[in-house]
Amino acid sequence: MDPVQAAAAARGSSQVRAGYRRTAAALLAGGVLVLATACGPDDTSKADGSGGPAASASPKLSAAVLSVSPKDGTDDVAPSGAVKVSVADGKLTQVTVADKGGNKVAGAIAADGSSWTPSGPLAVGMLYKVNAQAVDAAGLQSALDSSFTTLTPAKTVAVNDNVTTGTTYGVGMIVSVNFSKAVSHKDDVLKGITFEASDGTQVKGHWFSSRRLDFRPEQYWKSGTNVKIHFRLAGTEVATGVYGPKNSDEAFTVGRSQISTVDASSDKMTVSRDGQVVQTIPITAGNDQNPSWNGTMTIEEKDRVTRMNSATVSNVVGAEYDVPDVPHAMRLTDSGTYVHGNYWGNAFGVSNASHGCVGLQDGKGGDDNSVAGKFYNSSLIGDVVIIKNSKGRTVSGSNGLSGWTMPWSSW
Repeated sequence: MDPVQAAAAARGSSQVRAGYRRTAAALLAGGVLVLATACGPDDTSKADGSGGPAASASPKLSAAVLSVSPKDGTDDVAPSGAVKVSVADGKLTQVTVADKGGNKVAGAIAADGSSWTPSGPLAVGMLYKVNAQAVDAAGLQSALDSSFTTLTPAKTVAVNDNVTTGTTYGVGMIVSVNFSKAVSHKDDVLKGITFEASDGTQVKGHWFSSRRLDFRPEQYWKSGTNVKIHFRLAGTEVATGVYGPKNSDEAFTVGRSQISTVDASSDKMTVSRDGQVVQTIPITAGNDQNPSWNGTMTIEEKDRVTRMNSATVSNVVGAEYDVPDVPHAMRLTDSGTYVHGNYWGNAFGVSNASHGCVGLQDGKGGDDNSVAGKFYNSSLIGDVVIIKNSKGRTVSGSNGLSGWTMPWSSW
């Protein structure tokens, strides 16, 4: 073979070897790809029928058996009392129940690790996903995923109260919650409304009817206390087939202490601010035919001008009246008792001449520099007004925000 042919042969041999290398590399890469995507053991056998070198035993399974109630995919689940995660032959290590927005449901695993339950009702009309994990005695893990949807109620209740978030109220403030439908599951509703006071003051609720629930502490609030109200009624069945609204929070602050005492026998009102008497005001209270209520009341509403008509008040004795421009009016009871300005009379400090209200000297249209005007401008909703020595009866705790008249043992 001449030199030229030898060189060509060498190049050909080199190209063949390179081709072999490229093919082998490709096969190797393909083999890696196949192995990387394979999920089971290699079941190829040798020619003699013995197992392949990669053959392995079946994995051990956990003895822990998880279950979720309600079953996966269930709809119209009751938001209270229907959800439970449990395990047999093992202990729960983690349970997560979350709505479609990723908001986790508060709950707790039982002390023995056998079950998990939510700490409160779920939202209605909501999809929830469950992930539960457990281990058996050997430490082998087990897991289960599930989902369900809570019912969408045909009936809901509207809940309203007398608090405006961010407002400062007097030390006698009573929070009154009203429901648009009658409540029969009262204990469940009480659990769903909680108070958080910055000084740790404890608050208790009292039902005046199936639609009215009032809250107050044992003693008047302390000045400067910050109060948060947590409404957690979403998913709470307030009556059969009737559910609470979405959860919400409110907050208010307690201002300085102002307690005013009306003595109907002396026709005077003593105003105490933070425990010190700051003013004694001549007043006129209810006459003998229409005496003022006795008892502890709370300013529940303030109006610079209001209309007072005897037709709107029951059991008025004597001539009818209709005053379209009563100034500096502060309501004490739902039945129509006010502390208000009076520009048409002159009985202040002398006699009781009203139809049950407490009248203070004022000017027509409302004079802010008058006795009534100054008292009005220095008063807050939630301030306490006590009337004593009237010939009238004691006011009912449900008449306005008069719950302070009731002893704590009856609250």
